[in-house]
Amino acid sequence: MPALHVAQINFLPAPEAFPAAEILERWRCLVDIAEMAAGAGIRVSVLQAASHSERVVRNGVDYRFVDVGDAQTPAAVGKRCADVLEGIGADILHAHSLAFAEEAHAVSRCLSKPLPILLQDHADRLLPWWRRWGSWRRPYAAVAGVAFTSLEMARPFVAAGAFGPATHFFEIPETSSRFCPGSRADARTETGIYGDPCVLWVGHLSPGKDPLTVLEGVARAARQLPGLRLWCAFGTAPLLAEVRARIDRDPRLAGRVHLLGKVPHARVESLLRAADLYVSGSLAEGSGCAVLEALACGVYPVLTDIPAFRALTGNGRAGRLWPCRDPGRLAEALISAARSPLSRQQVRAHFDRTLSFAAVGHRWAEAYAQVFESWWRRAA
Repeated sequence: MPALHVAQINFLPAPEAFPAAEILERWRCLVDIAEMAAGAGIRVSVLQAASHSERVVRNGVDYRFVDVGDAQTPAAVGKRCADVLEGIGADILHAHSLAFAEEAHAVSRCLSKPLPILLQDHADRLLPWWRRWGSWRRPYAAVAGVAFTSLEMARPFVAAGAFGPATHFFEIPETSSRFCPGSRADARTETGIYGDPCVLWVGHLSPGKDPLTVLEGVARAARQLPGLRLWCAFGTAPLLAEVRARIDRDPRLAGRVHLLGKVPHARVESLLRAADLYVSGSLAEGSGCAVLEALACGVYPVLTDIPAFRALTGNGRAGRLWPCRDPGRLAEALISAARSPLSRQQVRAHFDRTLSFAAVGHRWAEAYAQVFESWWRRAA
């Protein structure tokens, strides 16, 4: 039997300022998901909504940038993508984001041979208007499969009756990481970070990441870990003033917490290699790219007990989990992790088994096969 041909479609328009090759460099998740599936023996074409038409073939994946610039409705966008797809054929439509189910449905309906649709969650929330179905009901009910990082994340959608009874649900990480472990000593020399333990935070200083709870947890943990140092790399920082004020007024944090600001992505790998522990206070995540990168580098993570992080760590087998907004439990988790962490080799082994390109690609291949077989069995 020939390899399944999957058309992965991203309906979020690419920025007009960048050519296709640069978009592929900037949108690594789009590329990684395609290459993971291709590595598992799937033939992959990627359709990317854009303001121009362009084609790029790289690493076994065919990328088609589809000009949807003047398409004003989901049906019009779907027709443009279907026109391109009709010429190359496919067995399955894999659409990024639950928010674009109507566009994906339009693509399938415009094809001479309708195809099964598999949606991939990207931190999508059940919005209030989704409960007032109307014309939205049919696209979601027609979906053949949906993938979440954790099946727990599907519960609100299932409870709302978003999908039909024949829809398949899959637990697949949102992406993976190309990072790998390296010499801790060399990384500390390169980056200048240190500590006993050396703890790294990578994420926005925003309410959803809850940095103030993390600071309080670090302050409490410092009583038993006097050598602890926290290094914070971040992008957007709406809470920066509050974070600085919290550090300045607390002698337990002053000199112990270091704000690195925004750093190049390549440097994040060096910072992770230098760290003993990785910490996150996220209240919700679609997956957690920084956590994936920490696990890829073999860094033991101390994470909030949320569905995505339970899935990534194997329910805490490869990390310490603590309740959201609970600095006392965070302090306990940091102390416990510092005193008895998994080795870097053990953390990386967990990543290789469950989160690597090969592991996630295998999950996609299984999901595609199940959706394809179920769809055509029902059609027959």
